[in-house]
Amino acid sequence: MTTSRLLLLTCLLILFAAGCGNAPAPAPVSTQLPAPTSAPAPTTTPIPAPDAATQPVFALTSPDFKDGEELADQFTYELFGQCGGENISPALEWLGAPAGTQTFALTMLDPDGGNWLHWLLFDIPADQTGLPQAANGPENGTRGKNDFGKLGYGGPCPPSGAHRYIFTLYALDTTLGLPEGIKLKEFQNAIENHLLAQAQLTGLRTR
Repeated sequence: MTTSRLLLLTCLLILFAAGCGNAPAPAPVSTQLPAPTSAPAPTTTPIPAPDAATQPVFALTSPDFKDGEELADQFTYELFGQCGGENISPALEWLGAPAGTQTFALTMLDPDGGNWLHWLLFDIPADQTGLPQAANGPENGTRGKNDFGKLGYGGPCPPSGAHRYIFTLYALDTTLGLPEGIKLKEFQNAIENHLLAQAQLTGLRTR
């Protein structure tokens, strides 16, 4: 190859390289990644608040009379010239005793006769849900002394007019362990700070 040809080829190579160097570089192609998606928030099922209407209610009833009804003759006291009943206690039933109940106790008072005590029964076993008619034995609890001076039940015997007889059932968190024959005041003192709940039922007697 001659010197002139070699020089010409060299010039052409230089010019070609210069032209390539001035060409704009291709723009970079960016690949756009999808935006990260956030995880769905956990869903929680709210716990419903207890419905007071569905909670058990401590209640006292009787198959022998409804609340506010007249007590039958067989349940009245036998007192010459005033009352001539059989002096047997009505049957009672209850439900909804609160948790922690150890024993039940029962009183029957006449608020229209100066809160005359007709019946006091305590240390009734916690597994009982009622009392049969004429409940007057040790299997049903310990008897207190009523205002007739007798143990156990003494039926209604109003001297005149209409009297209310309020049966009150007490749910207690203890066994009283008191002797038979205690009076109302001793009982009331003993149940202080031990009462879990109470329920009432009222019978009437008119003379």
